[in-house]
Amino acid sequence: MINRVLIRIKVVQLLYSYLLTDNRFMLESQPTSPTKEKRFAYSLYLDMLVLMIKISERIEKRGGYLPLHDTRFIKKLLADDKIKSLQQKFRNEIFPFERLVEPLAELVKESGIYKNFQKKADDTEDDTVWENIFNLIISVNPALNNAFTTRENFTLRGVERMKGMMAETFKNFYASRDNISDAVNTLAYSMDRARELYFRLLLLPVELVNLRENQIEDNRNKFVPTAEDLNPNMRFVENGLVAALREDPDMLAYVEENELSWMKEDPQLLESLLKAVMQSDIYDEYMRFPATDFHTDCEFWRDIMKHVILNDENFLDALETKSVFWNDDLDIISTFAIKTIKRFEDARPDAHPVLPMYKDEEDAAFGKKLFMDVVKNKDVYRRYIDDSVSSDKWDTDRLAFMDVVVTMTALSEIINFPKIPLVVSINEYIEIAKSYSTSKSGAFVNGLLYSITNKLREEGKIQK
Repeated sequence: MINRVLIRIKVVQLLYSYLLTDNRFMLESQPTSPTKEKRFAYSLYLDMLVLMIKISERIEKRGGYLPLHDTRFIKKLLADDKIKSLQQKFRNEIFPFERLVEPLAELVKESGIYKNFQKKADDTEDDTVWENIFNLIISVNPALNNAFTTRENFTLRGVERMKGMMAETFKNFYASRDNISDAVNTLAYSMDRARELYFRLLLLPVELVNLRENQIEDNRNKFVPTAEDLNPNMRFVENGLVAALREDPDMLAYVEENELSWMKEDPQLLESLLKAVMQSDIYDEYMRFPATDFHTDCEFWRDIMKHVILNDENFLDALETKSVFWNDDLDIISTFAIKTIKRFEDARPDAHPVLPMYKDEEDAAFGKKLFMDVVKNKDVYRRYIDDSVSSDKWDTDRLAFMDVVVTMTALSEIINFPKIPLVVSINEYIEIAKSYSTSKSGAFVNGLLYSITNKLREEGKIQK
């Protein structure tokens, strides 16, 4: 269901944001020409970082899990050489604020900050939780501030300088993109959301029919029902495709596991869509047919999907608010949803018309492998690009960055996936460049890839 066309688009989009902000998380540097006050501030700054690590180690959930210790911020601190050195030092010496670790950990554990953090199943608070803990609990703690005064070279100005360094550290942390696993997780998440969109599109016929059934029942129970209320045309609600979707085990399992429901989430949208369907010529013609069969029922929903639902502005707006990924996914995923309706029509009794997430294991691994290779070899691919751009026509520093990302991704695929024909790779990335960069990008990327691949062939680096 998720094909390589969509995977390529997602990889390029993620690489664009990842490489554009390819900042490395770094702690504040030791001050040059340090005064006593600066030395005090910097020493206190490092101790505050160690203090946060120690606090994170004291807050444990059942089963030995340390939720705050497992956050991105603490992981980045633990990976820093300065912090590693300090931790080694405090294995042999007493940490200056050791007696305050336990009481501060208790304050954190009982705080609203921590309780809200625990409620977030998707870790959306992970990036800000430690800044909030530092600013609202640690830095204002009276016992800790009293302990500051006992340090050599203490000044209030030095304490404020330390807080400024902490603020810069958090700022640097938010801007950093050095954790490739986070980016890979984002790629996997976007694939999962594409899968969700696929099932949501297939669920629409079922929920629209459910809504219409409820309306018909309400009309029958009117105080003074009309003849039409008592004897409605039931063709729409008795549609054979909808009956098959309702009973499909793959549909049932996914919808139940992920608790999907247009009606619960946005009943007004569903009512608006049903109204648009019932006012369409497609619906009017279908309801007036002398007779219908399963083929007609499937054809009806294919036409409704293509000409009504996928052109409904309210529906498109709703998708945009539900996921940042779905605008780009819709064109491809909708074709698979429509293809699936055809698969239901042609299915044998024991068949599985709902498409699997990936065609095979190779497709499932394709996106991650492509992304990680570009990140790993970006300097090599950028050098290929710079060497191939004519210096008298182009300034390499002024190339559209999206063109660079598209070309680097194409080169990675050409070099690392020998089973994919060269012309397929080049054509796919030309189309991506046309869609996501400038009006001239398609021709530019085409010329660039032609030049680079010819050179790589001569050097024996590709055999295609």
